[in-house]
Amino acid sequence: MHKTLIVVDDTSGFDIPDQTILTFQQYLEEFPKRNEPKTRVINLCDTSRYLSQGYYCSLLAQARQHRVLPSVKTINDLRIVDEGSARLPLPEKFQWSGAEGIESFFVLFGKTKDQRLAALAKAAFEAFPCPVLTVALHIAADNIGFMEIQPRGFVDLSDDEKQACIDGLQQFTEQEWRSDRKGKKMRWDMAILVNPDEPTPPSDDKAIRNFVKAAEKVGFNAEVVTSLTPEAVGHYDALFIRETTAIDHHTYRLARAAEREGLIVIDDTQSILRCCNKVYLQDAFAYQQVPAPQSEMVSDSDDETCAELIEKLGLPLVLKLPESSFSRGVYKVESAEALKTRLVEMLEASALVLVQEYVFTEFDWRIGVLGGKPIYACQYFMARNHWQIYHHEGDRFSSGGFKTMPTFEVPKAVLQAAIKAAKVVGDGLYGVDIKQSGNKVYVIEVNDNPSIDSGVEDKYLGKELYQLIMQEFANRLELRGR
Repeated sequence: MHKTLIVVDDTSGFDIPDQTILTFQQYLEEFPKRNEPKTRVINLCDTSRYLSQGYYCSLLAQARQHRVLPSVKTINDLRIVDEGSARLPLPEKFQWSGAEGIESFFVLFGKTKDQRLAALAKAAFEAFPCPVLTVALHIAADNIGFMEIQPRGFVDLSDDEKQACIDGLQQFTEQEWRSDRKGKKMRWDMAILVNPDEPTPPSDDKAIRNFVKAAEKVGFNAEVVTSLTPEAVGHYDALFIRETTAIDHHTYRLARAAEREGLIVIDDTQSILRCCNKVYLQDAFAYQQVPAPQSEMVSDSDDETCAELIEKLGLPLVLKLPESSFSRGVYKVESAEALKTRLVEMLEASALVLVQEYVFTEFDWRIGVLGGKPIYACQYFMARNHWQIYHHEGDRFSSGGFKTMPTFEVPKAVLQAAIKAAKVVGDGLYGVDIKQSGNKVYVIEVNDNPSIDSGVEDKYLGKELYQLIMQEFANRLELRGR
């Protein structure tokens, strides 16, 4: 069970039932304690000055492996005003109905009284997770403007603001702190993020249940969550993202927040950044000599460009948007006219389009790689009457069959290519897609959160596959001395 410590410059008049309130000096002298439970520190000291007590409170908390709000990084980000770190653009959908000028408001744990400003308060808190913030809204005509954000210490608040802070703190601890599971006490806590509304999630419900059971066997209290805020992620030791990731997406922001808090994260942000962009992968494959289809990066749709592509790569050609998944944003063209038309369309969405030679195969290899080692192997066959594994027709979706096998039955060249391609990305959990034509292999892409569904990828290893992945989390925490 987590223990909450609230550190303030002055404890007089500060009373919240069932909470431990202490000064910085008390926190300095009395903690850490032997055999203490997992501890969260809410630092309400003044953090606006470098090397102040508030600064050292967060610094010591992180050294003591206490979860702390705000973190030292947040404190420093808020201090570097000259570099613009404490400024944020207005949210795209924000519409201001007030007058032009500067509007200042008070943010407590991501909330503010004026509901017109609720979206701004939430954005400020997510970007700079600090208990008490003052936000100056600089607004001009046509909703053009920005937010300037500063931290506030509890001691500097007015009496009314102090009471509002206490009320907000009570609500924050009640809403954000989850209750521990009853039963066996676990060594670590893990959040498994899923999206129940996702049409093609990385794992089905049964696979998620298998992950939870496997996590418990290696010492995790695993909790399946459908939403998680960046400030709440610090309640855990590990984050396992089982929702399709993207760069400009809450999954990336959540992974980044978890890394700042020191969690073990799969998928980590480096893997998301590298895998979600096919332009990066193809360039890295060429540099690292990973076998891949011949490819060109295209930034225009001129007739001369189209002719050069056909001369070099032949027809048909495969066109890919840099950020695409589950075969979306991937097209095959069989003529110069179709190539030009599709390029015009795709270049409206992206400054670059990846163009590849077409390699026909009846199936694609998918090699699961974890920490640089192959852990499962599948053959995914093409969807019926289609050239890809996945076939999207409007809202309809279909896929081909599969065959799962032990990794020792996979051709050596395929395994070697998978390991080499995964190394380009990192040491996380990846699904490497490979085509094999005769004695040649071609790495198509590396997926940062590969499909692991019950009865498919686990067909050979069964529950052992889930155990391998959860054990990797445990091993990494052990290496950190957690």
